[in-house]
Parts: sequence; C-alpha cells; structure tokens
Amino acid sequence: MNVSTTSFGGSQEGLLRAFIDIVGEAHALVLEADIKPYLTENRGLYHGSSPLVLKPASTAEVSAILKLASETGTAIVPVSGGTGLVGGQVPREGGQDVLLSLERMNKIREVDPVADVIIADGGAILADVQKAAEAHGRLFPLSLGSEGSCRIGGNLATNAGGTAVLAYGNMRQLCLGLEVVLPTGEIWDGLRRLKKDNSGYDLRDLFIGAEGTLGVITGAVLKMYPRPRGRQVAYAGLSSPDAALALFELASQRCGSALTGFELMPRIGIEFTTKHIPGVRDPLASVHAWYALIDISTSDTAEAADLMIQALLTEAFEHGLVSDAAIASSLAQQDAFWHLRESMSDAQKPEGGSIKHDVSVPISRIPAFLAEADAAVHALIPDARICAFGHLGDGNIHYNISQPVGADKAAFIARWREVNGVVHAVVHRHNGSISAEHGVGQLKRDELAASRPAIETELMRRIKQAFDPAGIMNPGKVIG
Repeated sequence: MNVSTTSFGGSQEGLLRAFIDIVGEAHALVLEADIKPYLTENRGLYHGSSPLVLKPASTAEVSAILKLASETGTAIVPVSGGTGLVGGQVPREGGQDVLLSLERMNKIREVDPVADVIIADGGAILADVQKAAEAHGRLFPLSLGSEGSCRIGGNLATNAGGTAVLAYGNMRQLCLGLEVVLPTGEIWDGLRRLKKDNSGYDLRDLFIGAEGTLGVITGAVLKMYPRPRGRQVAYAGLSSPDAALALFELASQRCGSALTGFELMPRIGIEFTTKHIPGVRDPLASVHAWYALIDISTSDTAEAADLMIQALLTEAFEHGLVSDAAIASSLAQQDAFWHLRESMSDAQKPEGGSIKHDVSVPISRIPAFLAEADAAVHALIPDARICAFGHLGDGNIHYNISQPVGADKAAFIARWREVNGVVHAVVHRHNGSISAEHGVGQLKRDELAASRPAIETELMRRIKQAFDPAGIMNPGKVIG
C-alpha cells in the first residue's frame, strides 16, 4: 500500500489498512493524484485534504466503515455526485477526514408501478432513476441541471428541489422511506413504501436535509407519478416582477395542478446565456426587462395542454401582463426553452466573478425583495450586474451578482461575505430563508446559527449529539 503524504502518518497506517480491507484495495484511493478530484467543490470556494477515499459496494460495507470510524474517532465525509455548491461534500483543510463515496452503490433495486414507487441505492444517479421510471411508463419528477451526475443520496441529504417543486414538491415530498447507516454502524431499515404511517416520530425527515451529519443514506423509496400525456411550454416577455407575479396568479387560477413550472428570468440573464452558451437563442425578437417560462403538464392530450396555455396567454395579453410570447412548436423547442433557463448559472462564469445566493421568500413578496435587494447591492457596489432568476412558483430565487465590467475578480469575490450579509438581511426582513435548495454546508453554517432562534440551533445540536455522539459525521457542516 502506497499511502500519500497527507495520510494519518506512519503510526496510523494500521488504521488506514483496516478501512481499506473493508472495501478492498481496488476500491480505495490513497494516492494524492487520485484523491484530488474529491477535494474541492464546483465553484472553487472550498478545498480540503484527505488521506483516503473509500468506495463501498454494499450497505454492510458502509456499516463496517462507520463502526470502525466511531470506535476510532475517525471523521467521515460522505460524498455523492460532487455537485453541491455550499462545501458540504468537501473535507476540512489540513485534516484527516476520510471520504466515503457511494458511487459503486448505484443500482435501481426495484420498480413497483402498481404502488408507484421506485427503490434505489443512495449512489444511484438521478438521470438513471428518471429513466427507470420512464421505462415503466412513469415519471420521477425531480429535475436538476446536474441530473446526469448528481446522486439520490445527495439529493436527499440536501433536500433538493429543482424545477418541478411547484407541482411535485422537493425531495422530502418525493421520498416515502429510507435505509440509513448510523454513525455507530447500526443500520436503520426504513424502506417502507407506505403513504400513510403515523406510528411515532418520522425518522425519515431527520435524515433528509441533514447533509450527511446524522448518517449515510444508502437506499430510498421514491414516489413515481403517471407520465403526463399532454405538455406545453411557453416563454413570455414581461415588464416587471410584479407583472410576473400577476401572471403566476392567473396561471394558478386557470391551470390549477396542470401548472408544473413557472420560472422568472431577467434580461441580463438572457443576454449572458445567448452570448456564452452554444446553440441558445432568445425565442422572442423583441427585448423585455423580464421573462417567464411557463410549463403545463396534463393527464389529457397534447392538444388540451396547447389550448390551455393559449387561453392563459390570451387572457394575460388582455390584462396587459404579457408584452410578447412564444409557445413551443415541438418537443425539441420545449427542451430548448428549458435549456435557456437551466444554462443561466453557467453563463455567468465567462463574465468573471459571481457572488451567489440561494434564497427563498414568500411568493407574494418576491417583487419587493428584488427591489430592496437590488438597491442594497448597488449601494454597496454601484456597477454590480445583478442576475436574479429562479422558481417564482415556489419562492426560490437564485440571486446572483456578477462583477462589474473590468473589475478585479479576486477583489470582487473577497467581498462575498459582505455582500451575503446585505442580501440576507433583506431576506430576513421578508421572513425568508438563506438556503432554499442548495443546503447549508460550510458556506452558511455560521450564518444559520446566528440567524435562527437560540432554541432552534440548540435542538439541532441535541439531535446531532444523540445520533452522532462521537462527532464523526461530516464535521464542520450545517451546525457547529
């Protein structure tokens, strides 16, 4: 065994060997070059170190790893698809945290179309779960830009939302049961496929959103839905967030449960995306200050969905809410409309540094929040380019700020905490949340503790202590 220079040290080589023996040498990474891809997050904000990456193949192997870790006080950082944006999957710098990756535990265990459930390993890739449901004529509705690489365990650990929360809810609503390995190595088999179960505390909900601080999710029972028979997508030009909110109210009234997506986008976001993302174009010839993406899905025919969205837009024009609109003429164009929206975050990268916020406020307060936040940011950085977009239908706004043209990127990013403080102060004034769907991780840990009532953070600490008395699970994340 060639242990890297970042290992526990010679006196701990026996412990490293004990961990490696659980998974087999072929499934343990010890060389620095092999471990390096696991040591940072996508935006490069967090970097860590680790002597070892373990890739177990079964729940039993995860159990053995955590039992040994608890007995020896070895910190374990669960790794999913590595797509998180708050540093939750990154080990501590200069530490000896062992990384535990579920990438080998990626199977679809069972599909039950009668009960409309699918049982998957914690390491199953989201896109594979979607395909397994589709093969049985069903829909697993969680949809994310990273669905080709993110994994179910990570989706659950961060309570992922995505673009269909409006109709289907986030992962908490899409999960019926879990299999979890506790820090002690004990296995909780909660893989129940019951839609009604009021027998005591709901343990499942403790692990969903806990970001690997209470245990490792190794399996899940997920809900499936009938695939919509009819679907239509429209892209509309608007004058303001107020107009977008009024359009959303109208769409909710006229379309009801058929309204599965309602996204808000600013002009600057459209400009960034059409400039930097190959093949993307603005569906409208005229320029508008804001845009809405409306997605309709029904159990009726495609023609019915088309008529529904045409009727909605006709009424919206009559009320002066919409200046121009395009209705997708094909499935490919529906996908193209969504690609425009989903590429918006990546399109900011070529524009230089970007300070990002994943926040939520009550839907009715979105226009006021945007106006106040914009004013506060421009008072701090007058030439900052604000690109605020997201899921208006569920109140989740990705309030992203690109650096001024020609500014120094490093100097701009150095103001991350300062800008966060200004934006999050506006969020709190509107009774919102500083973490809507990306989680807390390292990025928002201290602010979470400072912004919540003392009893709330104390209860979190008590839960952490009860489940993880040795303090080995993902230390330094969520709650200090």
